[in-house]
Amino acid sequence: DIDLFRLLDAFNDIRISRSALSYLTTMAIRIWYMHKVLKPTGSFYLHCDPNMSHYLKVVCDLIFEEKNFRNEITWKRTSAHNDAKKFGANTDIILFYSMSNKYTFNTVYQPYDADYIARFRNSDPDGRKWADYDLSAKGLTGGGYKYKYKGVDSLWRCPLGTMKRLDKEGRLHFTNKGGIRLKRYLDELPGLPCQALWHDISPINSQAAERLGYPTQKPLALLERIITASSSEGDLVADFFCGCGTTVAAAQKLDRPWLGVDISHLAVRLVLKRLKDTYKEDYKEILKNIDIDGFPRDIASARELAVTERGRIKFQDWVVEVLIGGISNPKKSGEGGEDGHFTFPVSSQKSGVGIIEVKSGNANIASLRSFITSVKQKKVDMGVFACFDEKITNGMRREAKEEGTLPNFPGVDKIQILGIEELMDGKEVQLPGRGDFNHFRSAARYKEDLHENGELF
Repeated sequence: DIDLFRLLDAFNDIRISRSALSYLTTMAIRIWYMHKVLKPTGSFYLHCDPNMSHYLKVVCDLIFEEKNFRNEITWKRTSAHNDAKKFGANTDIILFYSMSNKYTFNTVYQPYDADYIARFRNSDPDGRKWADYDLSAKGLTGGGYKYKYKGVDSLWRCPLGTMKRLDKEGRLHFTNKGGIRLKRYLDELPGLPCQALWHDISPINSQAAERLGYPTQKPLALLERIITASSSEGDLVADFFCGCGTTVAAAQKLDRPWLGVDISHLAVRLVLKRLKDTYKEDYKEILKNIDIDGFPRDIASARELAVTERGRIKFQDWVVEVLIGGISNPKKSGEGGEDGHFTFPVSSQKSGVGIIEVKSGNANIASLRSFITSVKQKKVDMGVFACFDEKITNGMRREAKEEGTLPNFPGVDKIQILGIEELMDGKEVQLPGRGDFNHFRSAARYKEDLHENGELF
C-alpha cells in the first residue's frame, strides 16, 4: 500500500524514536495483513496505550479508511495513579473499526452509576426497588390517549387496555395527589447502553482470581464485551497476539469458533491449560477440534520432528514448554545437560527449582545416570527426564526411585521419568500440592514479541 509506505516514510523523517518507528512498522504490516483476511461483515479492535494510540489511529485510518472508524474507546484500567508531575495515567485506548457498513453490532450494557440507582428509592413488600415515571402524554408530540381511569381524567401515554394490564400486574403507583404513575423496577432494566468510556471493568490485579501472571493479560470481561458486541454465535474470532488466551477463553465461553496466534511456546501451553482448567469435563472434546500448527498432534509426528538436527531442537522446546510447561534453555547442552527448567512452590516463602532433559533419540540407564549427576552438581531440587516411552526400562525407573523424594514431600520423587506419549495423554510432573508453574514468570523475555504498546483482537 503506497499511502502506508509514505506514512511510515514520513514518520522516519520526523523526530520519532527508532524503537517507535520499528514498532509502528511492525504493527502496520500486521494490521494490513489482518485487513486482507477480514470479512466484509467483520470488525477490528486494537488495544494500545496513549503513547502510541495517536500514531496507530492514523495507520488504521489508512488501512481501513476513515469512513470505517467507529469508536475510540477509553478503558479506565486502574482506579488511580500517583504519577509524578503529571495527571495520573490510568486509561488505555481501544480503537474500533469495521470492514464496511455491513458489520455486526449488538448493543451491550454497562451497570448504572450510583446516582441513577439512587433514584430507585421505593420498594415493594418483597424488597424490589422501583422508581416512578410519568404516564401523562401532555406536552408530547403526537398526542396520546384521552380517557378516565379510576377517577383520573387525563391524556395518557398508553391505551386503556394497557393501563388495566399494568394495574393488574401491580405496576401503577397512585400518588397522594390523585395522580397515576408507572412503577419501573430496577431489576428489570438491562443497564446503560455502552458508551465510549468503559469504567466498569476492573484490571487484572495481584489478587484477581483469573490472574495468570502474563504481563499484558486483559480481563475476561473486557474481551467478552468486545466479542458480544461485534459478533454472533458461529462467527470466527481471531486474536493475532493471543498471549495467555483471554480472547480464546472468551470466544469459547460465548460459543464462537476462534483462532489464536502467538510465537511463544509458553503462550500456547498456557492457553491449553486455561481451557483445560475451565472446561475440565469437556476439554478432551474441545481438544479434538483444536489444530496447533508447528507442534506435533500425535506420537508419529512427534517422532518425525525428533529425527532431524533442526527438528530435534524444536522437539525439545515443544516437550519442555508445551508438554511439561517449563522454560527452554536457549543454549542446549549434550548428555546430562539442561534443556529447560521450572520453578515450583515448596512453601509460602520459598520456591524450588527443577531441571529438564529431553532425549529425542537414544535414552538408556547411562544417560539417566549422567542426568542425575547433573541434578546433584547444579544443586537443584529435582529433575525431569523425558524420552519416548519405549526407551524407559524398569532399571531406569528403579535408578530414579533410589534418589528418593523431596524433603517434607514423601509423595514427590526427586528424579522423575516421563514418556512423551504419557505427556501427550495428559500426565504431569509430580509437584508438592501439584503447584502451578504455568505462570509466565519469565514471559518478559518475549517482551518485544508481545508488543507492550498494542494488542490486536
